[in-house]
Amino acid sequence: MTHPLFGSEFFVETPFTKRFQATLRSSLHKRSWHVIVADPGSGKTMSIRDLIETTGSPAILAVTCPKNNDDEQALGDQLFTALGVKLPGHWRTRKPKLMGHLHQYGTKLIVVDDAHDLSLQHLMFLKEVTDQGRLQYNHRLGLCLVAAGRGNTIPLKEILDQPETMWLQFRRRMDKLEPFCRIAGHTSEEVREILAALEIAYRDLFPQLNLRQWSAIIYTWLTQSLLDPTNSGRVTMDNLMKLVTTALEWTYEAGKTDVKEETLEQAASLLLLRRDTFRIIDGAGPSVDDQDASSERSAQTDLIDEQKGVESQKQSATQPKCTFSGDVPIDLQQFLESGVPLVECPDCTSTSALSPHKGILHFKPHKRRKTRSTSTEPRWVRREMIWAVVSE
Repeated sequence: MTHPLFGSEFFVETPFTKRFQATLRSSLHKRSWHVIVADPGSGKTMSIRDLIETTGSPAILAVTCPKNNDDEQALGDQLFTALGVKLPGHWRTRKPKLMGHLHQYGTKLIVVDDAHDLSLQHLMFLKEVTDQGRLQYNHRLGLCLVAAGRGNTIPLKEILDQPETMWLQFRRRMDKLEPFCRIAGHTSEEVREILAALEIAYRDLFPQLNLRQWSAIIYTWLTQSLLDPTNSGRVTMDNLMKLVTTALEWTYEAGKTDVKEETLEQAASLLLLRRDTFRIIDGAGPSVDDQDASSERSAQTDLIDEQKGVESQKQSATQPKCTFSGDVPIDLQQFLESGVPLVECPDCTSTSALSPHKGILHFKPHKRRKTRSTSTEPRWVRREMIWAVVSE
């Protein structure tokens, strides 16, 4: 059974969080305007939430860009909701009162998350509200537009670079030295710091947990081109947590007190090699009350340990045969359209180039996949996409 801790969300003050929150605090202090960009999954939203809890709302007012609604009212309603103000009436009568409430509540900084989705109407509305504050209340508001983006991409720049007077005025209000900021992800040393924090967070479940010993290899896995397409050499918190928590969950289900490299590698394989795998789920499908999945993962972990011990005692290089064989029904049209060259055995994960016949894949008896070689390159760094067949 999976422990509730793995399903809960807890905040870790990572180096990224410190950099990101420092930028927001600087904007709060100077009442400056910035477009702040970071990789998807780096931890922007949780960092904003933590800053609001520690600094106090409504000094910092944070909202999310309305999706699929370009009207200014959608963003204005979110600001009213964040303030905790409920005003009846039409938008044309409520809109002029918004800045008065921001002034009354002492709001100093507005943070818009997912700002890459802001429309022209949203941006014009933000400028109008802040201009009203300066004119009527002599109240200057800071503005941070937090957007997701990779590499050298600068969201909103094309809009703000337009020659119309509206956008020239908008650009003039942005910070003179740092109008566009990119918050970098985690380096190898910072990954080690985060792993040390996770050791403390999961210490009750794993008294002997030592994640830091795997920091270098985890960093290598998470900076592969699939997870770091811009070759930045930085790790996002989302990918790191997915890898670590998946491996720890399997370790807990197996009754172990510390995670092993093989388990971490298996979790990394799911993030990389099998991230685009098309898995066929047949039969009753997954169930919250069904313990088969947990037992299977536990069995896989035990199988890795068993194979490692057997391998060291083997005098011959011959690999044992896999017990899985037979016919597996498959949607022939989906298989042909996928263009996938390989089929993966759901038991031992060995692969072979098989052709379906009349909607049936036939697995012949075959040797188990060989254990990991001593090469420094991970065995799962391959270019082929694998079609995994799961039959019950």
